[in-house]
Amino acid sequence: MTLRVLVVDDSAFARKVLRKVLSDAEGLEVVGTARDGLDALERVAELKPDVITLDLVMPSLDGTGFLRALAGMPEAPRVVVVSSAGTDSELAVSALQAGAVDLVHKPTALATDRLYELSAELVEKVRVAGRAVPRYAQELAEAAQAPEAPPVRPMPAASPKLLAVGTSTGGPQALTRLLSALPRDFPAPVVLALHIPAGYTEAVAKRLDSQSALEVVEASDGMELVPGRAVLARAGYHLKVVRHGSLNLARLDRHPLGTPHHPSVDVLFQSVAQVWGRDALALVLTGMGEDGLQGARAVRAAGGVVLTEDESSCVVYGMPRAVAEAGLSNGSAPLNELVPLISRFV
Repeated sequence: MTLRVLVVDDSAFARKVLRKVLSDAEGLEVVGTARDGLDALERVAELKPDVITLDLVMPSLDGTGFLRALAGMPEAPRVVVVSSAGTDSELAVSALQAGAVDLVHKPTALATDRLYELSAELVEKVRVAGRAVPRYAQELAEAAQAPEAPPVRPMPAASPKLLAVGTSTGGPQALTRLLSALPRDFPAPVVLALHIPAGYTEAVAKRLDSQSALEVVEASDGMELVPGRAVLARAGYHLKVVRHGSLNLARLDRHPLGTPHHPSVDVLFQSVAQVWGRDALALVLTGMGEDGLQGARAVRAAGGVVLTEDESSCVVYGMPRAVAEAGLSNGSAPLNELVPLISRFV
């Protein structure tokens, strides 16, 4: 199946480059371009694209305004944000929370010749978006009421004392809903690994902090892990947990170098399993691929608990599926039922 793509950017050069990169990729057809959000809304109605690549800083109607308008459309296309960190990182995070499927970091206006370097990443994320289930802010806010708690496998004797969460595509939306539902007195430290380009995690942490009763911060090396605080891995580094005397600390590390993602959910979960053992609870949310599978295996082998997001609320049911199909999940639930499920173990 060929995916129909609409390119939206106020830069004529960027539109030209992105159109060529996507048109040259197998299975993708660029059906049109738009110079701003208003132009894009007309093109969406006319061309009915499957996926949109979206710049955020544009005249007339910017990217976030366009996303809000898109949310009211039936069968709205999926959106991949093409954003410049440093100039509009907070806008990009807002767009991801509003329903954009993924994010590609675009060079600044002073390095537009480097746009061609984005080709492989952009093509892959557009293809993933084409398979994603669009879940816009309005839909997320009106999630169905939770029925009775889903059945779970018997839990280990010890209650977990640390919650580790891994996610990728659709992760900012999922983390927003999860953390906003956790109470201020949640009795365990929380550590988070999200696949996102470098330069955006500080903005993600600030946004999550403003919407959660917990303190949400970007990880720094040596930061203490305490109840009431959620620590988000810094993009470009692995987040590991270590114990130093009576203190539990975050450790930033570029090693191992060969992982597809920095941060890696596997690396985080494996360190959690090693340090916390049966006192660990690992949660795998929406995302593409299998990152988290080996980490979940390590948590279960150490006697800890692994939970997964149900397919019904995932933007991409990849990472949770891999864990569930391997028989490693102690329980699964959609996003709006995960906090009650977590509370049964913590």
